[in-house]
Amino acid sequence: MESFRQPTVQAIDDAPQEDRALRPQRFEEMVGQRAVFERLSIAVDASRKRGETLGHILLDGPPGLGKTTFATCIPRELGTTLQIASGAALAAPKDLLPYLTNAAEGSVLFIDEIHRLPIAVEEFLYPAMEDFRIDITLGDGVSARTINMPLRPFTLVGATTRPGLLSAPLRDRFVMREHLDFYSPAELAEIVRRSAAKLAMPMDDSSADEIARRSRGTPRLANNRLRWIRDFSTSRAEGRIDVDIARTALEMQGVDELGLDGFDRRYLETIQRVFAGGPVGIEAIAHTMSSAPDTLEDDVEPFLLRCELVVRTPRGRRLTPKGEEHLGAMPVTGRQSRLF
Repeated sequence: MESFRQPTVQAIDDAPQEDRALRPQRFEEMVGQRAVFERLSIAVDASRKRGETLGHILLDGPPGLGKTTFATCIPRELGTTLQIASGAALAAPKDLLPYLTNAAEGSVLFIDEIHRLPIAVEEFLYPAMEDFRIDITLGDGVSARTINMPLRPFTLVGATTRPGLLSAPLRDRFVMREHLDFYSPAELAEIVRRSAAKLAMPMDDSSADEIARRSRGTPRLANNRLRWIRDFSTSRAEGRIDVDIARTALEMQGVDELGLDGFDRRYLETIQRVFAGGPVGIEAIAHTMSSAPDTLEDDVEPFLLRCELVVRTPRGRRLTPKGEEHLGAMPVTGRQSRLF
């Protein structure tokens, strides 16, 4: 069984040192998500004081908001071990078996993208979550027999970007369910300053605010853009960083003042130029852009909807006046009313 754990441990060891340095290691290092932070801190503290196993936790929200960070901080706060698995990699119950049997008492098992677990794996997980036991079938046909194997109590932390795809029986077995939302510009600016300090980068408040405004409320994007600005500064500005250098670096990447990249603007321009501002179905947009509808729905539209640049109507997607203005065109209210 021990050999099954090696890929997980190896994946952690192979993570870039810079990534581990920028990711918060303890709860007190985290910025933002204060309501989630407070509730998880209370649950962890109570579990530690009572000497009990922490209840199972489900974290959901868009990518890059800190689900993995929370999941890796929890075992450090508890002083226990962590195993990491991916829902997509657990294709059959036998794939989950080594994680469950190797779990130490009170340890944490983190399953990322848990909504991708097949039904058979989900059902195998139910008794493990509720009663800390699993049923293993040996043999086939009339000679088959079932062995009931007890497990050491553990905490399952699941993370998902699509909570609607989780089955109700699995979702109800989590004691806590926490939703992570986008960060404010002030919170992102604080994250940028902390990350810049870890990277030994000079960083003034104006530059941090500029990076934060263009990071779409997402810490992962803020850190990625910070790394690019560091590369640009080293190559083109002799290591100096100010708001103009930061702005130039981000514009070279195609990131505009709202945080939209080239693909986002291409989506808006397709609706404006090809479909006269909409309404238009997502399939038609995807075919025109030679992209997959799921990619547009999961990666592009959430931010554009949040920024009120596009709306979903019963007849399809449509640019808002704010979206038209962002593309440099005057809103055409007559055209919109005619289409309805």
